[in-house]
Amino acid sequence: PHAEAQALITERMQDVAREKGEAFEAQRPDNRQRLQMGVLPEGARIIPNPYNKIAGFSCAGRGGSQVHFVPGFPVMAWPMIEWVLENTCRPWFHRAPQLEQSVVLYGAMESALTPLMERIEAEHPDIKVFSLPSVDHPVHGAHIELGVKGAAARVPAAWQALLAALHEMRVSMGPEIERRH
Repeated sequence: PHAEAQALITERMQDVAREKGEAFEAQRPDNRQRLQMGVLPEGARIIPNPYNKIAGFSCAGRGGSQVHFVPGFPVMAWPMIEWVLENTCRPWFHRAPQLEQSVVLYGAMESALTPLMERIEAEHPDIKVFSLPSVDHPVHGAHIELGVKGAAARVPAAWQALLAALHEMRVSMGPEIERRH
């Protein structure tokens, strides 16, 4: 058991009980089970979760590397990974301008997009294609954010190829997003 992780879980359970107008019962079986999310490897360090307080964690990997564990939902994972990057990887930031361009897709299936993603990466070897599904976004609901990222000078050609293919596939597209790093 990791004391800090379990304290955060308890705090979250108390918040939920208060929001429901219920008394918090620490010994209820479901609340005791939730504390299992706070059983972490020895020496683990907490990664704060601003979404719901259920922390991720970092621990030592092989050969002195660090391994970071966060939930798979982007609404939680993104701010947690940003925290990891800001607190452990700052010396490697901004060595060369990076660009991400993406678009929100409605009703698309990742499995149907995979061949396109592989083709874009094969045609643009300096670019990475990413796909971020979301099931409960407050504005867009269930959707996939599909995009390309890499060196700022290389992204526009891959982005145009991706957009053209999505138009050909008649995928329902929402807003476009641009992130510069």
